[in-house]
Amino acid sequence: MSYWLGFAAFALAILISVSLHELGHMITAKRFGMKVTRYFVGFGPTVFSFRRGETEYGLKAIPLGGFCKIVGMTPQDDDVAPEDQPRAMWRFPVWKRTVVMSAGSITHFMLAAAAAWITAFTIGLPNTDYPQNNAETATQAPVIQISECTWVNLPTETQDCVPGQNGAVAGPAFAAGLRDGDLITKVGDTPITTYGQLTEVIRSLKPGETPFQYQRDGVAATAEVKLIAAQRASLTDEDGPTTTVAVAGLGWDPHSIPSQIKYNAASAVPATADFGWFLFKNTFEALKRIPDKIPALWHSITGSERDPDTPISVIGASRLGGEAIQHGVPELFLNVFISLNVFIGIFNLLPLLPLDGGHIAIAWYERVRSWLYARRGKPDPGRVDYYKLMPVTYAVILIGGVFTLLTATADIVNPITIFNR
Repeated sequence: MSYWLGFAAFALAILISVSLHELGHMITAKRFGMKVTRYFVGFGPTVFSFRRGETEYGLKAIPLGGFCKIVGMTPQDDDVAPEDQPRAMWRFPVWKRTVVMSAGSITHFMLAAAAAWITAFTIGLPNTDYPQNNAETATQAPVIQISECTWVNLPTETQDCVPGQNGAVAGPAFAAGLRDGDLITKVGDTPITTYGQLTEVIRSLKPGETPFQYQRDGVAATAEVKLIAAQRASLTDEDGPTTTVAVAGLGWDPHSIPSQIKYNAASAVPATADFGWFLFKNTFEALKRIPDKIPALWHSITGSERDPDTPISVIGASRLGGEAIQHGVPELFLNVFISLNVFIGIFNLLPLLPLDGGHIAIAWYERVRSWLYARRGKPDPGRVDYYKLMPVTYAVILIGGVFTLLTATADIVNPITIFNR
């Protein structure tokens, strides 16, 4: 039951965000004096509607988005009444049209920012420095996470680490006074700059007293750590059974960099900005990789294992939201919601019709072209003929429709799952 509640809650959250997207268009258009005749949530047959002033508001039967009708979005619109001609959108300055057309994406960014800020000081945001693989771990700054207990042999997941039991001893680093967040700068006579270097240096040492220089809150200090003899996994194993080697045990896990960081309300502001920039960069990277992921999506429909790095539809995102609620991981629910809003906001600004970014690109193309013609003493060439762009527009709609159908089908027949349900 909790899974389906989470699924429905996420789908509703996305529907609300898309409706607010259209609300952003409507509010800015009205503020500038453009005429908005319709604002609806959903598509298809009308469930109900009512009129306030010159605008009809309503709900349609298929809850897969929404729309608002702004009179005269293009010069070729043939449904503009003579009395509405002065208020046709295409007649307004280009900067006003840009604000109106970008207001939807800005709404998504605002929703993502608000959700990220609240998440930052209630649950915690993902640590953007958290390594995704061993190579990334090796290049991290040598900031440590301390364990009060460590294993002499390889850790056993089914056993608790209790000093004096099952081959566990008190953590040497903790006993020497090192604490979580300390930045190691030197081990013995060797300067340290990365986590990988820190690990290699420690493993090259013999058990016994070793000076560790570190910084805590910007203050330098030294701790004498009594390294112990311990068994650890080999760093050179890539595949196959893990082999063990004898090393100097210190008492921290090199993979224990926190994956989630909690902030207070004030520090959550810059943390939200950093997280937003992280999502922006990764969204553009994901957009560039989409063509390469299409074969994997197709293979996942025809029986192959689903690549977790393939794109997902709203259905797939809602499934992840359901899993998050089912397993008591609200941070996953919120992170998917935040990421999806950033993605939708960026995607809608791509300079392609019928996306908002396509209208913005044409408006500025017209403005620059008119300026260049004026500089050359030539008459204004006028507005772009949207009818000539219809083949490209239809191609974008067709490709987008096929891609949406492909991702939705994959999310139904072979969905990405975070947990084994």
